[in-house]
Parts: sequence; C-alpha cells; structure tokens
Amino acid sequence: MFTSKIGISEEEHDNFAKASQQTNLLQSAKWAQLKDNWGNERIGFYQDGQMVATASILIKQLPLGFTMLYIPRGPIMDYGNRDLVNFVLKTIRQFGKKKHALFAKFDPALLLRQYKLDEVDTATENAQVRQFIANLEKAGAEWTGETTTIAESIQPRYQANVYTQEDILATFPKHTKRLMKDAINRGVKTNRGSLDDIKTFADVVALTENRKGVALRNEDYFRKMMTIYGDDAYLHLARVNLHERLAQYKEQLAQIEKDLAETAENQKKRLTKLAQQQNSVQKYITEFEEYVKEYPDDLVIAGILSVRFGNVMEMLYAGMNEDFKKFYPQYSLYPKVFEDAYQDGIIWANMGGVEGTLDDGLTKFKSNFNPTIEEFIGEFNLPINKPLYKLANFAYDYRKKKAHSH
Repeated sequence: MFTSKIGISEEEHDNFAKASQQTNLLQSAKWAQLKDNWGNERIGFYQDGQMVATASILIKQLPLGFTMLYIPRGPIMDYGNRDLVNFVLKTIRQFGKKKHALFAKFDPALLLRQYKLDEVDTATENAQVRQFIANLEKAGAEWTGETTTIAESIQPRYQANVYTQEDILATFPKHTKRLMKDAINRGVKTNRGSLDDIKTFADVVALTENRKGVALRNEDYFRKMMTIYGDDAYLHLARVNLHERLAQYKEQLAQIEKDLAETAENQKKRLTKLAQQQNSVQKYITEFEEYVKEYPDDLVIAGILSVRFGNVMEMLYAGMNEDFKKFYPQYSLYPKVFEDAYQDGIIWANMGGVEGTLDDGLTKFKSNFNPTIEEFIGEFNLPINKPLYKLANFAYDYRKKKAHSH
C-alpha cells in the first residue's frame, strides 16, 4: 500500500507540513540548517503516489560510531491510520539501522488537552489521542507518559500559546492593559528590527542570561537564524530615547506648574489633580536624570526573536535589561508581536514552554497575555538497536538529569 522516499526536497516536505494540521517550525526543512551540529534527512511517505506523511529527521553522532535520531514535533501523518503508523515507524527503524542508530525519539505535534488557565479543572482530553498513543505503542514505540516538568523532555510538553485575533488587546486582563500604559508613559516604543540590530539584541539576551544563570544563544546563532529564515524571522525591539523623554517630562512639568499658578484656590479638585500630576512627573524626571547619566540617549531595553512557518509562529528568544524593568517593555513587545502576526495571517504565536504544575514564574508572566495552555501528547522512543537500546536510553536520561541539576 505504501512507499517511501529518502531525500525528498525541502519544498515538497515544507508544502506538506504547511498544509497539515500539525504545522510546526521544528519540522521546517530550514530548522535542520540551523541545527548544523546534527545531520539531517527528510523522508516522504506515499500511498498510490500521493504524499501521506513526512519526517525531517535530525541525526546526532554518538560515541563508537553510533547515532541517535530525533524527529521534533513529527512525524507529520494521520496517527489514526494504523497501517500508515506501522509503515512510517518501520521505515524509520530501517533508516535508523543504516545510520547505526541506537534509538529514535519523536514528539508529535498532537495535543492531549487545550484550555485557558481558569479552565484547567474542567479541561477535557482530545477524544482521539489515546487511540493515537495506542497505535504508536502497537507499532513498537515506547511512550514516556504525561510528564510535567520542562526538564523531562527535549521539547516542553506544556506550552502557552496565543491565538491571534483582530482586537487582541481586548482579551488581556486589566492589569496587563495598565502595564502597557505604564510602558507608553515611560516612552517605550516598539519596532521591527533587522540583521543590523542583531548585536544589540544579543547584548540584551546576554543580560538575561547573566541574571538567570542560563545559557541561551549568542550573536552568531541569532544572525544565522535571521539569515536562514529571512522575512519569516521577526525581531521586535523595545527602545526608549532617554534624553527626548526627559525633555518631554520637563515640558509637562512646566505646563502643570503654569496651570497650578493660574488655578483659583477655590478649585480644590483641579488643584488636587494638578498636584498629583506634578508629583508623578517630578518622579519621572528624577528617575530619568539618573538614567541619562549612565546610558546613551536611544537605547534598546528588550527584544524578542520569533520565526514564522506557514501560518504559525514560535517566539523563541527574549531578553531584557533589568535596569529598566519598571519600564515594562515586555508589555509593549508582546502585544506588538501578536498584532504583527495577525496582520500577516498567522493564527497563533507560541510563547514557549511552561511547567505542567502551572504555578511557575513562566506561567505567571505568560498569563498576562491570556494564552491557551496546550498539553502535547508527549515524547516517544523507538528502539532500533534493541540489544543496546536500554543501556543507551538510560545513559541519555542520566546525562539529561545531570545537565538540568546544575
């Protein structure tokens, strides 16, 4: 019934992936170009000459000439078709043997549950997913189960995803809208950057790395990502012109003081309101006078690098200068990303992984933008070299736990 072809073109693979209900950046052909410390191969699967499945496979070199295969957010296929599932996994095993693979890992772009944070207790499962899991297990794959922590799998099993719409701001909580106004009041402006801004963005990300004690990526990696994806790479920057904003505050203060002087003593409410404005603007002036001593006038204080594939988007890297946290630049940046995504026909923008307990700092921050929490089906192992698989997988899990313990 089925046939397969190793080495299909990027175009054929991507066209099928974009037309599917499992579209994901990690299955784009260009993702493998970015992960150039891995090998890569694309396999197409056909029924009567018609493409019915595809997989972009990353190949990791291991000691002693062995390899490991990884199919991020794939393969892309109808997991309800048992015959197709059997054929695809059988083909991957055969391919893996030629590559001296010990095992393959994959985590399909299939959702077990979707819900808003206030609906978690009433969330129901996708009725078909348990059958999908059963089909994969019958075909020889081992399911790692409903893991809850980010560290337990290569890709997060839980993610905070924002589905775009015309008036996205209307869906945000009141406190988010208030913080958006605070960012505007401090003069934060957001724009779409280019390759020329990569160094500035990398510098801001480095500040975040130092603060959190994590290693993200460097300037060369970000430049490579934007070069590979071209117009599908979205670099959004939040900046402030400190000198310009300080001058505006001083103009505001002069006007307020003029209004105070011209207001009669019996206009108590107006005097009170003007006095409050005077106090507020004076605080801004004091704050900005300190900033202009240390920083250049036009300054990038935060940024987000996202990439589009088909009609979906992954928000991959973000950074912020902690000295400007009271400027709330994220509350200017994130809405801008969602608005630009909607204008470009993108149906969702994934803010990234969260812990399955949904009580971590990442979830708390991302909840400000009213995301949909999505639980993926999870990760599977496909043994290829059965005599060595269990030992290799044990070593893999041990190394992963050790890496996340630091």
